[in-house]
Amino acid sequence: MFAHPEYRWTPPRHPLQWLRNWWLGLLDWLGDLSTAHPVAYYGLLTVVSIVLVLLLVHISYVVWRIVRPSLKTSTATAAGVAVVVLDARSHLARAEALARAGRYAEALGHRFLAVVLQLERDNALRFHASKTPAEYVGEVRLDETGRTSFAALVARLYRHLFGAVPCDEAAYQEFGATAEEIRSHVALV
Repeated sequence: MFAHPEYRWTPPRHPLQWLRNWWLGLLDWLGDLSTAHPVAYYGLLTVVSIVLVLLLVHISYVVWRIVRPSLKTSTATAAGVAVVVLDARSHLARAEALARAGRYAEALGHRFLAVVLQLERDNALRFHASKTPAEYVGEVRLDETGRTSFAALVARLYRHLFGAVPCDEAAYQEFGATAEEIRSHVALV
């Protein structure tokens, strides 16, 4: 019976009442400061205004840096390091150098880029630095055998680079042989 609202003798508390009380206390303190020490009040008002302007300038600068268009379209940046897109021969040379150093998984990436750039030169696809290898599978213009081989090449690349499957010299050589064989399927389209 006494649980009904009409028997409550104190008003219900709001969950954010403490925040409202703090805000009202701050406003009272500022009012007291403006009457008791007007110079300190205007000094505080000036400092708070300067901080607000600096925050707005900083936020504007950060937003500008985020949305501004990139001035360099021929390079892609990864972790702040500029990566220049080279031609197919440069990527082949880099892949061979990495393979000689025993870094076969990294060599696969350059070997794949060399194939993509060669296929672009043969007008079998369009290269763009932001595309993933899987995106090229859907757009490459090869005969059915070539498309199957290209899809298997991408799957092998993903398995070694992202799946952490170890890559040895034999796997690298097989990858290179498949990559060379794919180019022969362009003319049959």
